[in-house]
Amino acid sequence: MAQGTGSINSDYKDWEWSDDAGERARLLQSPSVETVPKNSESQGNGLGSTSALGAVFIVVNAALGAGLLNFPAAFSMAGGVAAGIALQMCMLIFIIGGLVILAYCSQASNERTYQEVVWAVCGKVPGVLCEVAIAVYTFGTCIAFLIIIGDQEDKIIAALVKEPEEVGSSRWYMDRKFTISITAFFLILPLSIPKEIGFQKYASSLSVIGTWYVTAVIIIKYIWPDKELVPVEIPTSPSTWTAVFNAMPTICFGFQCHVSSVPVFNSMKQPEVKTWGAVVTAAMVIALFVYTGTGICGFLTFGAGVEQDVLMSYPSNDIPVALARAFIILCVLTSYPILHFCGRAVLEGLWLRYSGITVEEDVVRERRRRLLQTISWFLLTLLLALFIPDIGKVISVIGGLAACFIFVFPGLCLIQAKLSEIQETRAISWWAQVSYGVFMVTLGAFIFGQTTANAIFVDLTA
Repeated sequence: MAQGTGSINSDYKDWEWSDDAGERARLLQSPSVETVPKNSESQGNGLGSTSALGAVFIVVNAALGAGLLNFPAAFSMAGGVAAGIALQMCMLIFIIGGLVILAYCSQASNERTYQEVVWAVCGKVPGVLCEVAIAVYTFGTCIAFLIIIGDQEDKIIAALVKEPEEVGSSRWYMDRKFTISITAFFLILPLSIPKEIGFQKYASSLSVIGTWYVTAVIIIKYIWPDKELVPVEIPTSPSTWTAVFNAMPTICFGFQCHVSSVPVFNSMKQPEVKTWGAVVTAAMVIALFVYTGTGICGFLTFGAGVEQDVLMSYPSNDIPVALARAFIILCVLTSYPILHFCGRAVLEGLWLRYSGITVEEDVVRERRRRLLQTISWFLLTLLLALFIPDIGKVISVIGGLAACFIFVFPGLCLIQAKLSEIQETRAISWWAQVSYGVFMVTLGAFIFGQTTANAIFVDLTA
């Protein structure tokens, strides 16, 4: 992927982009101050350097992540394998459609990031809402990461001391809150404070290895189950027709790669909408197989009793699963600073835009503000993670925001793009595309409203 020039931090001594982690962070960066004009930047760099095959793997990497651990529980909530697969297939059509719409609008508006496209096509209010949604989404995902660390450490510590988790939890140094806090303060906070994140260059490869290993372990454990595993009840239908919707936040959270998709599209050697359609279709099919394999095998192994974090359902002394837990912890330790950087960059962009101060004028205060933002962000996410120990509750909230990135904003962009076209007569295809955009906005608003209301009144108050 081609390197880019940061718009928030323009001090090149403090800013060194890498080809993966730094670039991934830029995908969410707020376009508050342009240090290099778009036209001169494109003239200097020429076309992108990413091939179609490379773009497929970048999109797959952006889609696969922590949501993988929650998919078996999502199949359980949906009411079984058939309902889970059917729900994924129906949503996948619109997920791919949203990715193609974003590429079309990016090409039409000549913008290179998700929120820049929303700003250019939809205007100021949707643009601000988009940036706020990105900040809240990254904040919630950081909470989920800390909860995942706590889940895996509980099991790893229990295996190391060779005692049941119930016995070990009474010791202060094995308490979940203590272990999460120690890990966060000594490992995550130091990685989150620096202005540049070029040192995170191997995070992308590590995440891919960890994700595929976890999937392989879950599938193998289903094919060759442990002898101690007791047969469990396998639901074959949802308890109520509305229960199917409870799986939507996990699916949206898992397949949400739309924010990263616009820069990936613009980094291609041939950024054409038709080629991009084939790229995202192939990428989503790969992600579908990974998520479906994990969801089905994890669900059929533990049935209705599967934990929200599927690795928590396995015994502590299982060596292959323990290695999977270690992989997940390493992935989360490197992913938290990247997501925090993205959220911090968006907040910094909003501040600079509405304060009217340029980056050059605000260098000294930027350092103090960055430290304050980082510590506040870190302490708030840690505090919430300590008192919300269920990852499913967090995903139920941020999954609704993921639906906005997948459905609402792309739908709005499509509607505005078509309405801005000057045509004497409206062809049937024009009306079909506008209707599709309206349907996407309606669907996204429904998923966001339903999942958020369910999270507030059911999950968070439980």
